[in-house]
Amino acid sequence: MSDATNATPEHLDLLVIGAGLSGIDAAYHFSKAFPQKSYAVLEMRGSLGGTWDLFRYPGIRSDSDMHTLGFGWKPWKGAKAIVDGPDILDYLKEAAAENGIDRHIRHHHKLVHAAFSTEDARWTVTVERTDTGETTELTASFLWSTSGYYRYDEGFTPDFPGVADYEGQLVHPQHWPEDLDYEGKRVVVIGSGATAVTLIPALASSGAGHVTMLQRTPSYIISQPTYDKISARMYQTMPDKLAQKIVRTRYLTSRIAFYEFCQARPKESRALLRKLLERQLPKDVKFDDHFKPPYDPWDQRLCAVPGGDLFKALRHHTVDIVTDHIDRFTPKGILLTSGQELEADIVVTATGLNLQIFGGATLSVDGVEKAPADTMAYKGLMLSDIPNFAFIIGYTNASWTLKADLVCEYVVKLIAHMDRTGTRTVVPRRDPAITEEPFLDFEAGYVMRSINALPKQGSEFPWRLKMNYFKDVLVFRKPVEDKALEFSK
Repeated sequence: MSDATNATPEHLDLLVIGAGLSGIDAAYHFSKAFPQKSYAVLEMRGSLGGTWDLFRYPGIRSDSDMHTLGFGWKPWKGAKAIVDGPDILDYLKEAAAENGIDRHIRHHHKLVHAAFSTEDARWTVTVERTDTGETTELTASFLWSTSGYYRYDEGFTPDFPGVADYEGQLVHPQHWPEDLDYEGKRVVVIGSGATAVTLIPALASSGAGHVTMLQRTPSYIISQPTYDKISARMYQTMPDKLAQKIVRTRYLTSRIAFYEFCQARPKESRALLRKLLERQLPKDVKFDDHFKPPYDPWDQRLCAVPGGDLFKALRHHTVDIVTDHIDRFTPKGILLTSGQELEADIVVTATGLNLQIFGGATLSVDGVEKAPADTMAYKGLMLSDIPNFAFIIGYTNASWTLKADLVCEYVVKLIAHMDRTGTRTVVPRRDPAITEEPFLDFEAGYVMRSINALPKQGSEFPWRLKMNYFKDVLVFRKPVEDKALEFSK
């Protein structure tokens, strides 16, 4: 292990943490706004892409349309709206290479700790080399976490009774084996979320003998067209910028309008979703048994099914669905509380993810540790009492990138303001009168399991999050001067 404290650490104007979608977005905006400034992107893994490089299970795809999941500065011109994971990864690699971002990525660099000195107005970060185990130090004027909130080294699997007795293969989608042979085999997929409804029809269409979807609680599922001929035609006949503006606005308006409709009229939205789904089910699959969640639409994220592939698999009887509780695993499969035993050669636990804010790195200011849970999020992008720091966490009800683009524009504007005014530090200071609320008002299991480890949001603006792109545009594009922000020279 090297000792970097004996030498002067390399200094950069900006350190971006994470080379996924958000990190590439941040690097693009910063490098275009400040070509004379230095920056690096620290990536703990050996390749860029984040989620889209990590997940390799069959059928991996976006659950948002690519016209809004793609960057505002790089239009998605593909014929597909709901896009396969490998194509998204290619898009990210192309975006990074076209703009020289790939040359600034330092792979196998994991942020362990970041310490801010008010006197020096800079961060000193401790970085672990994940390929060699060495540690190094860097300093930076501004720190920007773009690592999302998933824990990359470990998915969530409940403690199933009897799982040690099971003689088949047990697989979590986050750790999908490249050589997994499911040809002709019986596969049970536990789960009803986006991963399960993506994986199940892909397994059924690529050689699995039979696939069973085992769920404890149904999710809302909605079909979406795989291809968007209207958008493709616009890109063929219009200038790129005009076509992108129209296409993104079209998708944004329809998606946000539907979300607001679900929030305002849950009874009517339930009825609409039921009507849309029932027409796609075979007669032997009952809606009330398997597709009627106990919560309202958008209390959890809706699962998108491109081209209705899950329902086609149900109609073809290559997939069946069981709604029940697990009693325990057996040597041959899973025993349910109803007494039914599902025999399986392979069990896939599509049971969710673990959250880990800022990639598990710790933060301190002037020697005092700052736990994220003890802070309040300013406009959903900075943390109270933590100077020269920003983060990106996207929307839960729309494409992640929509929020990322807005945050990137804001941070660039903030840094430009600091340059103009000779400011060295900026830090949000919370008003003691503002009451705390959970950061994400979202009932997904992966959120609820970790909600106490996340920062808080406040009861009033600018500490309260808005899950509406059009409202956020008005907020983020205002001047950065704000009584909640403390600037210092």
